[in-house]
Amino acid sequence: MTDLARLLAANEAYAAARANVADARPSRHLAVLTCMDARIDVFAVLGLHLGEAHVLRNAGGRVTDDVLRSLALSCHVLGVDTVVVMQHTGCGLAGVSDEDLRARTGADLGFFPIDDHRAALEEDVRLLAATPFLSPVRAIAGLVYDVESGLLDDVVRWEAPVSRSSSR
Repeated sequence: MTDLARLLAANEAYAAARANVADARPSRHLAVLTCMDARIDVFAVLGLHLGEAHVLRNAGGRVTDDVLRSLALSCHVLGVDTVVVMQHTGCGLAGVSDEDLRARTGADLGFFPIDDHRAALEEDVRLLAATPFLSPVRAIAGLVYDVESGLLDDVVRWEAPVSRSSSR
């Protein structure tokens, strides 16, 4: 049986037993940006269930234009007000440069390498907080998932200032 045939057979079993979540809006008003690394089971790591969060994945779990596009929709159309940016130990983007990755891939792209998780998370959280069209976001957390222990390191947090009009 080919890999594709196994996937399609697994889908038939899933479809017969799946939970049906009717609402596309995440019930916890949460979006999680993380790496595409196959070792990260986002729902298990964060204790989430189907229908509770939007999960965005890319190489390194970095804030890119496409992430901003997805978060704009998550916030304005689907009610997200909290964002978690979760990087991880042992990432393939750690300790390499854009030049290295361009040479290895042949792609003339910016790969957003990670020299230091704290610095990368602070940069990404700052970018999200400063993006005007993401004003519905009230809280952002930058975390690092340890792929060996399964534990999270709470690295950086941001909360929107409470306006006087909203505190009345």
